[in-house]
Amino acid sequence: MSLQPSPSPQATPFSELGAHVAAKSGIESLMDDLGNALAEGGGEMLMLGGGNPAHIPEMEQAWAARMHEITQTPGALRQLLGVYDPPRGNARFLSALAALLRREYGWPIGPEHLAITNGGQTAFYCLFNLLAGRTPSGEERKILLPVVPEYIGYANQGFGRELFHACRPRIEETGPHRFKYRVDFDQLETDTPLAAICVSRPTNPTGNVLDDGEMARLSALAKARGIPLIVDNAYGHPFPSIIFDEVRPAWDAHHILVLSLSKLGLPGTRTAIVVAPPTIASAVASMTAVMGLANNNLGQALVRPLVESGELLRLSREVVRPYYLRKRDHALAVADAVFPRHTGYALHESGGALFLWLWLRGCPISSREVYERLKARKVVVVPGEPFFFGLGPQEAEWPHRHECLRISYAMEDPVVEQGLAIIGEEMAAIYS
Repeated sequence: MSLQPSPSPQATPFSELGAHVAAKSGIESLMDDLGNALAEGGGEMLMLGGGNPAHIPEMEQAWAARMHEITQTPGALRQLLGVYDPPRGNARFLSALAALLRREYGWPIGPEHLAITNGGQTAFYCLFNLLAGRTPSGEERKILLPVVPEYIGYANQGFGRELFHACRPRIEETGPHRFKYRVDFDQLETDTPLAAICVSRPTNPTGNVLDDGEMARLSALAKARGIPLIVDNAYGHPFPSIIFDEVRPAWDAHHILVLSLSKLGLPGTRTAIVVAPPTIASAVASMTAVMGLANNNLGQALVRPLVESGELLRLSREVVRPYYLRKRDHALAVADAVFPRHTGYALHESGGALFLWLWLRGCPISSREVYERLKARKVVVVPGEPFFFGLGPQEAEWPHRHECLRISYAMEDPVVEQGLAIIGEEMAAIYS
């Protein structure tokens, strides 16, 4: 008896969904490129392109102390490593966080409003696909992005469908070599069926912080349309508080807030928290059960006592925020000293997050080409084009889309200083 040869992997067709998820996404391509650049350049590369948080000694000491406490507490290590938590998350952690939100903001939040996910990327996959796409009636609903550029990690989560209807911002000149994106509310009037409005605050890549007035208007617009307002709070209040503008988060029955432990210095724990109406939180927990059975225990175990005591808020406000504020101020001062004035460069007002967003106004080459030139000089940044997703075809030739770079200032000061100096040299050469 002869066996028929098995088809080769190349001959095995993927499903429509499989073809989409197996294809290169924007964020995967950029992460691969950054990793390859580091591998090729070894330790010589000046990595100003990644989104990894800084290694803050005081925070690392706090996590080391908690790990020691867990290993020395009878039964704690077994609970951490040898027990599944429920798909929604650890009950004690959920109760502690709900109590913190009630205490800090007066929000009427209970554990039923919360669901843990395996990082913020997973949280937004769940939320976007839960709400947007084709409805049982056949309607195609989209997520409204009031301002782009926006976080690139959202872009490919529609699994073959374009989930986003994005709006071009209004650009406000705020001072010499400074600018800010504002919501252009006139552009938000659309006949496109909408599933939700989504903003990040502060925004990766720009450091933009929508003010309380803009947020109130977006909330009112969402409420009038009967849809949620989703706020990505990976850098904001109450933790990690990498937000420098004076703003306060708001809550309403139609709001969804996504918190993360990553920028506290715990990106490896892959822990995010969805704060949402109970029906949404319950649905996210159900999706977790289907996709991964349960979530990672480590992040919740590390921070739970700090949430219960309020120490996490103190660390966020007195350690994390001042650390990054000093880093931001230093990076801005260096940039203004080394970037050539004749280029007409502008930096977005840095209200939070870890980045400078550089506008190379009237640049004769694209930001992707600038990125390649800098990489050849062992400076790695991120070109701006992939952050402008969801715009209509009429925006394809908008020059601004090709004139921006994202620069991280989370690295050690000498690395940031040297990298910014080389960027300034390349700017002078490009504009000469």
